[in-house]
Amino acid sequence: MPQRPRTHFAMGEDTFRLLFDEPRLERVRRVADVGEPTLIEDFAAPGVADALADIEVLITSWGAPRLDPAALARMPRLAAVLHAAGTVRDVMTDAVWQRDIAVTTAADANAIPVAEFTYAAIVLATKRTFFHVKTAHKNRRGWFGPDPRIEYGNLGRTIGVVGFSRTGRRVVEKLRALEGVRILVADPFADAAKVAAAGAELVPLADLLPRVDVLTLHAPALAATRHMIGRAELAALRDGAVLINTARGSVLDHDALLAECRDGRIDAVLDVTEPEPLPADSPLLTLDNVAVTPHIAGSLGGEARRLADAAIEELEAFADGAPARHPVFEGDLGVTA
Repeated sequence: MPQRPRTHFAMGEDTFRLLFDEPRLERVRRVADVGEPTLIEDFAAPGVADALADIEVLITSWGAPRLDPAALARMPRLAAVLHAAGTVRDVMTDAVWQRDIAVTTAADANAIPVAEFTYAAIVLATKRTFFHVKTAHKNRRGWFGPDPRIEYGNLGRTIGVVGFSRTGRRVVEKLRALEGVRILVADPFADAAKVAAAGAELVPLADLLPRVDVLTLHAPALAATRHMIGRAELAALRDGAVLINTARGSVLDHDALLAECRDGRIDAVLDVTEPEPLPADSPLLTLDNVAVTPHIAGSLGGEARRLADAAIEELEAFADGAPARHPVFEGDLGVTA
């Protein structure tokens, strides 16, 4: 007979309300013994010691306190952490892995809206939509101004995807809907056969850069990826190229980007920046060929319920004694978000 693990939630209150509506909470209650208080925002808060002592499953998300040794010492029965969000880095510490606690992620669910946003940004950017929105009031000689580009649209374009991640794979699949588009992927950890099966070609980053009309970034924020797209990489892009970043701001050298965008040589669409948000006086915000959005590619509004659903599916599997659907292992954090 399936067990009913004692389960609590750890995340910000606003996040909890966004992700877990009553129907989803009822799904949780069907397979788990939900303890009181249901939501724990601070593992050191007065009055939660008894609840922590009984926790077997912890469902976490944005705003969850870190699972440091002191917190884990209060949770001797904790067997699984089901993260209803993307990266688990903000929650995990070495102590979790030392306790051999199972960890899962909803990163695959979060990849869906990011890929959708990226695909839309590519289609719009190759029409220079963002540029025209910002300059329509300036162009009195016609819609395109005095020096229009002829390389508009997606037909026959080459698109470079940096990072064959959960999101990168989904972007490649969506791009196949565009006619005559060639897709290149750069990722030192990707399998060429899997990239080809998705509809793209795996090439080294140095070979990819000068060949693409659009460069879209989907690499994780790691020490090894910090500023991986810097002066040399941006200089290798052809004139008129578009750079799109929906990954993490740290993978892109913003000073180098400013140098390339300032004279209009390339365009950029940035949903993530470093720092985030950019300072109000950042020169990037003043450029007509740079569009900055406030980290909206990921799960927002009703999209966030996918993250709750993913965590509930993991809970149902745990209660049934079935394998985790999207487990995270300590070694994964060296190559993924």
